[in-house]
Amino acid sequence: MLQAVMTATGKIEFHEVAKPAPQSDQVLIQVKNIGVCGSDIHVYHGLHPYTSYPVVQGHEVAGVISEVGEMVQGFSKGDQVVFMPQVTCGTCYPCRHGMYHICDSLKVMGFQTGGAAQEFIVIDTEKVLKVPNHVPPDQAAMVEPIAVAVHALSRGGEVKEKNVLVLGAGTIGNLVGQVAKALGAKAVMITDVSEYKREQARQSGLDFVVDPAEDLTRAIIDHFGSDRADLILECVGVQDTITQAISNARKGSTIVVVGVFGKKPQVDLGLVQDREISLVGTLMYQRRDYEKAIKLVSKGQLKLEKLIGRHYAFMQYMEAYQDIDLAQGNTMKVMIDL
Repeated sequence: MLQAVMTATGKIEFHEVAKPAPQSDQVLIQVKNIGVCGSDIHVYHGLHPYTSYPVVQGHEVAGVISEVGEMVQGFSKGDQVVFMPQVTCGTCYPCRHGMYHICDSLKVMGFQTGGAAQEFIVIDTEKVLKVPNHVPPDQAAMVEPIAVAVHALSRGGEVKEKNVLVLGAGTIGNLVGQVAKALGAKAVMITDVSEYKREQARQSGLDFVVDPAEDLTRAIIDHFGSDRADLILECVGVQDTITQAISNARKGSTIVVVGVFGKKPQVDLGLVQDREISLVGTLMYQRRDYEKAIKLVSKGQLKLEKLIGRHYAFMQYMEAYQDIDLAQGNTMKVMIDL
């Protein structure tokens, strides 16, 4: 079978390798779609601090079961599935207390261990979840980033009937906004400096779309009233947006930090303390987040078609990355088709 290997910064090679065989508690998945994540692009540019070469990428994946191990129950050949790409130790404090997604020795497939950029992959059944076959495979591959959004919102508590402010309208920010609406948020406001991303947010049905270069505080009050936002989610990972989040947070409200910060930001802890703001982190997801994401997708509660941009054939992996660079942020989710 063919396998795509990133052998160095900006270099992908295709190797012919043996097709794996499932062990008794594993399934063999024929990979159908791989979503390209912003973190994948960091690896491509040599900017990911926890990934070395060579590496097989691919962690946002949908496929079809090709073979099942002899002890496997609940899965059959032909089932459409996704899988959780976390590799955990099972023995550290977080793992022992139900927080395996922040395992002390956490590895993520496609970064610290091999991913799914190949025609077939073997996965332990405990990581595999079924997606109804009526869901298009490229939308099934969106379950992973949707689960990121589901988990992030769960860190802010109950969403129903709340005014939610999302800073950053990239793929994750857009999905955070869409999931918030699907979970019953009263209204969702999303901001971005990119007109392209703001237009994508409008087409996704989010209530208020704002350019933060304008008067953000006034926009929050105009749309949400003097009580402002009940929940703020920072989805960019830069100084400007965390500053906007803290300076515009209502007293006693919650900020969830979703964006990945490349540079350490300066945070006004005086305001955090004085206003009793809850500043909360979020990382990846747990199984229940995947299950909720699958339910949202299978019921058609999210508008995913507009978020999925161009499709590339497997052998066009390099071209996909190059085109993402050329787009300079004017792109959402790119899919690799096998």
